[in-house]
Amino acid sequence: PRYILYIMGAYKYLQELWRKKQSDVLRFLLRVRCWELRHLPRVHRATRPTRPDKARRLGYKAKQGYVIYRSRVRRGGRKKRVDKGNTDGKPKHQGVNHLKFQRSKRSVAEERVGRVCGNLRVLNSYWINQDSTYKYFEVICVDPQHNAIRNDPRINWIAKPVHKHRELRGLTSAGKKNRGLVGRGRRYQKQRPSRRAVWKKNNTLSLRRYR
Repeated sequence: PRYILYIMGAYKYLQELWRKKQSDVLRFLLRVRCWELRHLPRVHRATRPTRPDKARRLGYKAKQGYVIYRSRVRRGGRKKRVDKGNTDGKPKHQGVNHLKFQRSKRSVAEERVGRVCGNLRVLNSYWINQDSTYKYFEVICVDPQHNAIRNDPRINWIAKPVHKHRELRGLTSAGKKNRGLVGRGRRYQKQRPSRRAVWKKNNTLSLRRYR
């Protein structure tokens, strides 16, 4: 019989390791790292990615011009801030506790890093840890002024002015997912170019002058 030999590289091993988050190795690593992350500032720079395999899949390269920042976001929903639960409105809008924010925690983490590092461009991000209070993410940033970036045809698109603060306009991977732009075809016709644009197009009465 023929035996197929599967050769896995180092990054593939890392990927498989991170898939089993309940394993003894990962549980211990995550617990120790979480203790360390709790004592660090809310947004801080990392010397290297915690998950090099994931970072590389999302566009990171270990070369000049690429930077990794960590960010933590408080978990849970977004409770409505009203005095004594009084919303002064109709029953439809009386909810206080079970309200959720429209964007993901990862998108919020990208936004915070983008605000702190105004001179960098946010490329992508990924989850690294969480505890009962926070979720921790690493955000891949690119320096658009660096010659190593400007001279690289694979990444120099991000140096264009149109990509300033992509994370604030829903243009990163997390932002597009929250805008409903991940799927295609049936059930996604009313998502592009945006939900608001489709609604406006369908609800605007256009009476042409010569008809």
